[in-house]
Amino acid sequence: MKRALALVERDMRKFRRSPALLFASLVLPLVQLVILGNAFGGNIKNVMLGVVNLDRGPKSVDVLKRVRAVGANARTFLPTDYVDEGTAISDLRKGVLGGVLIIPQHYSRDLLEQHAPRLALVTDNTDRSVAGAVTSQMSDLVTAINAPEVAPRQPSKAALDVVEVYPYINYIKYLLPGSMVLAIFVTAMIGGGMLFIDDKARGLHEGYMVTPITKWELILGFNLSGVIKGVLAGETVLVLGAIVAEVPGFFQPARLAELTLMVVLTSVALIGMMFFIMARISDPLVPRAIFGVLNTLLFFPSGAVYPIAGFPGWLRWMSVCDPFTYAVHSFRTLLLKDVGFAGVTTDVLALALTSVVVLAGATLLFRRTL
Repeated sequence: MKRALALVERDMRKFRRSPALLFASLVLPLVQLVILGNAFGGNIKNVMLGVVNLDRGPKSVDVLKRVRAVGANARTFLPTDYVDEGTAISDLRKGVLGGVLIIPQHYSRDLLEQHAPRLALVTDNTDRSVAGAVTSQMSDLVTAINAPEVAPRQPSKAALDVVEVYPYINYIKYLLPGSMVLAIFVTAMIGGGMLFIDDKARGLHEGYMVTPITKWELILGFNLSGVIKGVLAGETVLVLGAIVAEVPGFFQPARLAELTLMVVLTSVALIGMMFFIMARISDPLVPRAIFGVLNTLLFFPSGAVYPIAGFPGWLRWMSVCDPFTYAVHSFRTLLLKDVGFAGVTTDVLALALTSVVVLAGATLLFRRTL
């Protein structure tokens, strides 16, 4: 252990003396959390909606009042009056508007005569989020128009009551587990894999070969120093991210202990995986070339950004084989649901199995020779 710890001390000194590496490992994932957490998942607001009233009757005035009420309160869309349909559609195509509401001629007459008139909503479906939000709000508005002023007496109908188990979860809380795992991964890749290959390219590993240190001690030292860096990055993003995202009850001692154990286990799995990948690589350009590819293959299929339930079948299978998936699920369960280790048993087993496999593989592939 003394010789392995000497390697750890050397690696940690290098890590401490590299401000750029510290910034990339500790600060950038937190910046990403703040930006993406506020850029995604919010309610759509202030969409410009063109309104073309071809009717001018009393019932169309009622529609306009309701549309303007939405613009003044919920602010999902902001109505703008247009004289003709062609100009409104042209502005929609140019991106000036997010949708166009057309009240057809004879709308008031047809509604009063119960001829089922139809309002037209034209949306820019290149942006499905905006189009969906505007369509949903307009559907609610039409439902309100169709509701009778006095509810008729009729037998009871089935209804649905929605009960949310947890308090409101905004997107920044949803993204926090993925940002933690990403911070550990960046540390594993930059502070572990790339430094390991750079040392090889500079001939530093040749110096190890003239010492009595064994292959097992080299592997232990490299991985232990990587795990320390990974835990440092994960804990930094965990604490600061939880404060920024305002996670309730975060500083409960038992909860912090559970999260810290998962940070350690995730660090062991990802650092071991990185050394498994880098064990036989000597070209310092290779890890830089595959960094972005690995990030795409591991981070996005994990459910960190979007639920796995929305993936196609082949991508779901990829997520099953992805260690990020189990790390993200475990952190999300412990942070947002606070159910303890009973809810992450499968994740713990998967990460532990990954750690054993990749560390054994890295040890077998590692050569204490030139």
